[in-house]
Amino acid sequence: MTRTTATGLFDHIFPKLDTGSGEPAANSDTLSEAFERLHRSGPEFGGDEEGNHGLTNHGPMAAEVIVRRGLDLNVHQWLTQYMPRLTELPASSERVAEDNWQDALGDGRRIGDWTAYFARQVAERPWRSVLSTWWPRLLPGIAAGSTHGVIRVGHAVRALAAGNHSQPAVAELAFGLAFWAARARSLPSLAVPAGDLPAAAALAGVPRLPDQSGLIAHRLDRLADLTGWAGSLAALRRPAGPTDVPARLSDLVDVATFRYLGYGHGSPVLLVHTATAPNAVLHCLPTLPERLWMASFGAAWAATAALTATYCPRHPAPSDVLPTAPKESEPDVEALDRAARHGDEHVMKFTDTAVEVFERTGNPDALAAATRSCELIDSTL
Repeated sequence: MTRTTATGLFDHIFPKLDTGSGEPAANSDTLSEAFERLHRSGPEFGGDEEGNHGLTNHGPMAAEVIVRRGLDLNVHQWLTQYMPRLTELPASSERVAEDNWQDALGDGRRIGDWTAYFARQVAERPWRSVLSTWWPRLLPGIAAGSTHGVIRVGHAVRALAAGNHSQPAVAELAFGLAFWAARARSLPSLAVPAGDLPAAAALAGVPRLPDQSGLIAHRLDRLADLTGWAGSLAALRRPAGPTDVPARLSDLVDVATFRYLGYGHGSPVLLVHTATAPNAVLHCLPTLPERLWMASFGAAWAATAALTATYCPRHPAPSDVLPTAPKESEPDVEALDRAARHGDEHVMKFTDTAVEVFERTGNPDALAAATRSCELIDSTL
């Protein structure tokens, strides 16, 4: 398939977003400056010296949304408020190389080593080549950092694909890949779906853990023993082929966004990733070889299903407590403005996805879901 035809597959999915590698946007310098500030910090904070998980540094992802969407926020002022919680990037202590990378995969103590490795990679090779090489290696570990590994990569790819090829933008991809590699975590029964259920029915059929307690790592450990887990993953309709993947993956993003409206109260922060993780994969597809698209769909679906199984409540919130979409003449603009006023990084990222879903489907529930995230998640401003 030619580049022109491949890009055309995404025209109806990303009607206002550039998936090519054209001229840099006018705001590229601002985003590059934000990335440069953030690259002094590690991808997590609050962990320990043994490599145990901390909280994810959302600064680069939020900055990309603020700048790309033109939110009514000064990105540098937002970072000045956000960055004091961050910790310094860990130093590299042992070289990751082509003959030993498997030993370092999923080792949180090696974040500094992985960052140094990918910094060398993107300095020596085109960024698309690095991404295409490492995507299939990292895809089985899509649960890395509560799916933040693939999400950070997705935001970096969006900046690069929009034409920002500055050194900080390329380095941001390296930082994202390094985080994904250091925190790579496989999910049980990861495979391309083989059933016939549409996304809405398949997601509704995912079983919930009887014990939804503990950290996400502990919850994910229980999935292998969850009755019906493997069957629910297999039940989703299989794409007819690679060219069917973009539309099918967009369906999954749409459904996950709509479901947040009723079920987000189960875990307001974690459940936004049922939509933002597959959306990150969706945005990376145009930059990847088609041979990787089917496996990408399967991994994205498994990530959404895993978060649903481990955090989604069994019953939706009463309809009378749920918000409706903004009533303004440009409700998508109002949704973005509301997210900017709220200021939380999860709200801004989820609203970014919800607005894409609204533009694609015209369904106001997407914007109502964004409003719901503002209600459920505490403001950081």
